[in-house]
Amino acid sequence: MSDYQDYNWSATEAYSTNYILPKIIDLLDKNRNKCILDLGCGNGQMTKAILEMGYDIYGIDASETGITIASKSHPNRFFLQDISDNNLPVEIQNKKFDTIISTEVIEHIYNPYQYISFCSKIFENNLNVGQLILSTPYHGYLKNLALAIAGKMDFHYNPLWVGGHIKFWSKDTVSKLLTDNGYEVKNFKGAGRFPHFWKSMIVVGELSKKS
Repeated sequence: MSDYQDYNWSATEAYSTNYILPKIIDLLDKNRNKCILDLGCGNGQMTKAILEMGYDIYGIDASETGITIASKSHPNRFFLQDISDNNLPVEIQNKKFDTIISTEVIEHIYNPYQYISFCSKIFENNLNVGQLILSTPYHGYLKNLALAIAGKMDFHYNPLWVGGHIKFWSKDTVSKLLTDNGYEVKNFKGAGRFPHFWKSMIVVGELSKKS
């Protein structure tokens, strides 16, 4: 992730938090999600919202700018992390994370299998048990068809966006990525707009000892 791009976090993350955060919160339970890692936390806006609800949550991101912003209010909760390094920052290496939240990240990742492997390694401290909650822009047949009819394909799949989306996921492809890596898909939610034209989707996978 050496080519990772910093963004205008105050604008982009506020936008996604508005419609994704309520869906994430609906999936959380303090009895189940006791120690949470926000993987790709940006400037920490979503992490802080969940922290303020009483959850034990930490954030990591490859953006030095994002972590600097996040750490201003919670310096012991946010850490710089490149997922090409398999080890978490030393401050949180011994945390028994049972939940990983990763919103609007996987579409930027060149090697999604390495990304999932990184998540699974984090769960090793919790005896290979964990819940992975992913969000990514939604792509399905009807939405893709509407984009094509409206002549919006070049805008939506814009290859000129430096640091932009390089993977375009559907429910089926995200589910396959999870199941190929020992996760069981437990939940699916659309976020933003209306069914089958969602802005994003949230997929929940669970890793268990038998996997």
